[in-house]
Amino acid sequence: MESDSTSLARSAGIDLIGKWRWFAAVIAVLFLPTMIIFVDETEIAIAERFGRITAVYDQPSQSGLHFKLPWPVEKVRRFDRRLQLLTPAGREAFTRDRKNVVVEAYLCWKIAEGQSKSILDRPVVRFFQGLGSVEVAESRLASRLQSILTEQIGRSELSELLKAAHSEAGPADGPSPLEQIAAKIRREFEQRADEDKSLSDRLGIEVVDIRIRRLNLPTGNMQAVFERMRSERQKIAERYRSAGLAENRMIRSQADRQSSELIARANADAERIRGEGEALAIHILNEAHAKDPEFASLLQTLESYQQILNDKTTLILSGTNSFLKLLMEGLPPQGSEPTKTPVHADAQHPDNVRGADQ
Repeated sequence: MESDSTSLARSAGIDLIGKWRWFAAVIAVLFLPTMIIFVDETEIAIAERFGRITAVYDQPSQSGLHFKLPWPVEKVRRFDRRLQLLTPAGREAFTRDRKNVVVEAYLCWKIAEGQSKSILDRPVVRFFQGLGSVEVAESRLASRLQSILTEQIGRSELSELLKAAHSEAGPADGPSPLEQIAAKIRREFEQRADEDKSLSDRLGIEVVDIRIRRLNLPTGNMQAVFERMRSERQKIAERYRSAGLAENRMIRSQADRQSSELIARANADAERIRGEGEALAIHILNEAHAKDPEFASLLQTLESYQQILNDKTTLILSGTNSFLKLLMEGLPPQGSEPTKTPVHADAQHPDNVRGADQ
C-alpha cells in the first residue's frame, strides 16, 4: 500500500510540474514579444516604467533591436523623427489700412535633435512631457502660427503686401514683402519677446521653415475686385484695338494708293503699247495694199462674205448691187483687169441681214 501511494504522489507531482512548464511556456510566448523594442530609422522611442522614463532612443546610431522589461511593467512611446508639414486653414486678417484679406501659411517642423547626459533633458522627453503626441503638438503650433500671422499682417498695408510696379512686372530683386513677413513670423514663432525660453528649449520642437503660401481677398470682395480688374483689362484691350484699327486704316490707304498708281501706270503702258501696235499694223496693211490694190480689194470682199454669210443667213439685196458681183460672176479671167467690187454699206447693215430661222 505504501508503494502504491508513493507512486501516486510521484505521478501527481510530475503532472503538476508538467502543467507549470506549459503555463510558463505560454506566459513566455505571450510576454516575450513585449520585451523586444525595434526602433526604426524614422522613429524615436521612449521606454517608461510605471510612468518613469528609463530609456530614450533618439540617436540614428540607436536604431535597431533593444530589450526591456515585459508589459505592463515597461511601456514604449514612439514618435516620428521625420519632417512634419503643417498647413492650417486660411484665416481672415486686417491690414494696417483696414483691408480684409485671407492669409494661408505653412509650417515645417520636427522633434529637435540633441544629446544630453540626463535623459530628462532630451528634446523628445520635453516634447513628450509638454505635448504628449503629434496631434496635440500640431494643434498648439497651428494656434500659435495663426496668432503671430494675424499680428504681422496687421502691421503692413495691403499695397505693401501686393507691391508691384505694374500688372506685367516680374518678381522683384531681393526678398519680397511676404518673404520678409515670413522671416519675422519665424523669429517670433521660435521665441516671443515675453518668453524666457525658445520653443525648442520648452517643448523640444525645431522650426525648419515658415512661409506664406497664399494671400486672397475674402469671398464677398472677390467679385467686386474681379469686376474692377475686368473693366481695367477691357480699357487696355480697347486701347490696343483702337491702335490696331488706326494702323490697319493707314496700311490699307497706303496699299490702295500704291495699287492705284501701279494700275494707272500699267494702263498707260498698255494704251501706249496698243497704240504703237495698231499704228504698226496700219502701216503694214497700207504697204500691203499699195503693192497690190486689186488683190487687197478682193481680200476685203472675201472677209466681208466670211463675216456676213453663214448657213443661217439670208441676204435681201437688189440685183444690181455690186456686193453680189463676185458671187454672181466669180473671179475675173486671169490676165484681164479685175473690176473693183466695193463692199456696199447696205449689205453690212443689220436690217439687211436676216437669220434663216426668222
